[in-house]
Amino acid sequence: MASSQCFENPPSLSSTSGAGSVQVLGGLKTYVTGPQDSKLAILLISDVFGFEAPNLRKLADKVAADGFLVVVPDFFYGEPFDLDNPKMDRESWRKAHSTDKGYEDAKPVISALRNKGVSSIGAAGFCWGGVVVVKLARSDDIQAAVILHPGRITEDDINEVKCPTAILGAEIDNASPPEQLKHFGEILSTKLGVDNFVKIFPGVTHGWSVRYNVGDESAVKSAEEAHGDMLNWFTKYVK
Repeated sequence: MASSQCFENPPSLSSTSGAGSVQVLGGLKTYVTGPQDSKLAILLISDVFGFEAPNLRKLADKVAADGFLVVVPDFFYGEPFDLDNPKMDRESWRKAHSTDKGYEDAKPVISALRNKGVSSIGAAGFCWGGVVVVKLARSDDIQAAVILHPGRITEDDINEVKCPTAILGAEIDNASPPEQLKHFGEILSTKLGVDNFVKIFPGVTHGWSVRYNVGDESAVKSAEEAHGDMLNWFTKYVK
C-alpha cells in the first residue's frame, strides 16, 4: 500500500521539457538524453507522476552531462497518476500499474540498451520507481542501484539484492521511515560483495529529490545533494 505522501506535491507535467528527445525503447515511449553511443547507461524510474515531470528530466540531463546515456521510460503508458482527475480511482490505478508490472516492463528496455552496445547499466528509482529498482537489483540486469525515498519495500526484497545499492531517504517519510532504511543498510552490509550506502536527509519529506519547489532554496539544495550522491554512486559502479 502506498503512503499518502506518495501523492503529495504533484509536478506540472510537460511533454517538451528537457534537452533530450522522446523515443521508443523496449516498446515504451522513453525520454532519452546523453551520448547515444555511450557504453554506460542509467535507467531512471519515475514516481507515480511519470516521465514528463520537468525536475526528473532535468536530473536526467544532469546525469547525461557526465557521459551516461540516460533513459526515462513511460511505465504508465500515458496514464500517470492524476490528482486533478476526479474520476481517477487510486486502487484501480495501482492494480493496473503495479511495481511487478513495472519490473517486467523494464526488462525489454534493458535488453534494448544491451542491443545498442551498452555494457553497464545503473538504475535509480523514486518512490514507486524505487520499489521497481529493488526488484531489478535482485537480478543480474543492472550493475548498480540507487533507491530514493522508496515506496514500501520488505526485508525479503533487500535480502535478495545482488548489486551495489545506495539508499537515500527522507527524515519525514511514512512509506519508508529512516529506521527501516538504516536497517536495510545493516542487512546489505552482511552480504559479501554488495557494497551499500544509506543516507537520511534531515528536514525533508518523501519525494523531496524530484518533487521539490524550484523556488525554495533549501529544498533545491537538499535535492541537489541527493543528485550528487546518486551520480557519485553511478560513477563508482557503472563503468
